[in-house]
Amino acid sequence: MTEKRSLPRVLVTRKLPAAVEERLGRDYAPILNPDDCLYSADDMIRAAAGCAAVVACHTEKFTADVLARLPDSVKLIANFSVGVDHVDLSAARERGITVTNTPDVLSDATAEIAMLLILGAARRAAEGEALVRTRKWRDWSPTFMVGTQVTGKRLGIIGMGRIGLVVAERGRGFDMEIHYHNRHRLDAEGEKGALYHDSVEGLLPNCDFLSINCPNTPETVGLLNAGLIELLPPQAIVVNTARGTVIDDEALIGALKSGRIRAAGLDVFNNEPDIHPGYRGLANTFLLPHIGSATIETRDAMGFRALDNMDAFFEGREPGDRVA
Repeated sequence: MTEKRSLPRVLVTRKLPAAVEERLGRDYAPILNPDDCLYSADDMIRAAAGCAAVVACHTEKFTADVLARLPDSVKLIANFSVGVDHVDLSAARERGITVTNTPDVLSDATAEIAMLLILGAARRAAEGEALVRTRKWRDWSPTFMVGTQVTGKRLGIIGMGRIGLVVAERGRGFDMEIHYHNRHRLDAEGEKGALYHDSVEGLLPNCDFLSINCPNTPETVGLLNAGLIELLPPQAIVVNTARGTVIDDEALIGALKSGRIRAAGLDVFNNEPDIHPGYRGLANTFLLPHIGSATIETRDAMGFRALDNMDAFFEGREPGDRVA
């Protein structure tokens, strides 16, 4: 018991995979969340009393106010996520709180979902499944459930980071021509023949399919708006596995209703899970509940990566994935 009390006390805001919680229990004194309840800011601050670290997810918002009210004992926020837009990094630095994330380990899983969205939106998967489940599928005909072929089309990617690179590689498996926009052009080895555009405006006219893979930053909020949608080829298909904030919902819903955009595949949304109701009533949307990283292998790897960062911090080493 004495040894257990000497271990760093850690608040774990969400229920994590069993293997991750087992390691937490071995190496730390964790406060777990077995019922997977969503903490309010006040509840989280109270629960963090006496804790040296918080293992958090993107569902917890560490605003400047929340960070200012955290107990002085908290010195580390080890995120179970790649994105850190839920943390005010400047405020964390001012408080002397180290912040880490979990890059690399979810690239394959998220790229798989991007391809699922591409295929699902193009081939009208949501409509087809609904017909089968509701017994409304009557027969076959040459004009029944005709969708868009993916093979050989142009795939545009906004954000050629870790996930974008894997999306490009998966697209090549369908003989897609890869176009991309990134803050910095990749070298020839990284591009692998992909065509670089130095602006989003230059990229969009070359996209039969558009995959959004950029981070949520002040510059990308509402990026895909009505004006930029008009630059896409008629009947283009839009997919998003990044953050919902990148899309102007009213603009995309309007384009889907008018047929200007043929279909959309979305795994992330503004104000999720209370998404814009306009998406639910559209037949040409393929919608998923933010499951980009939701594989057993990836969620375990994310947890272990977060704990690797925490181990380094408490051993006096620099965490490998420090972002603040």
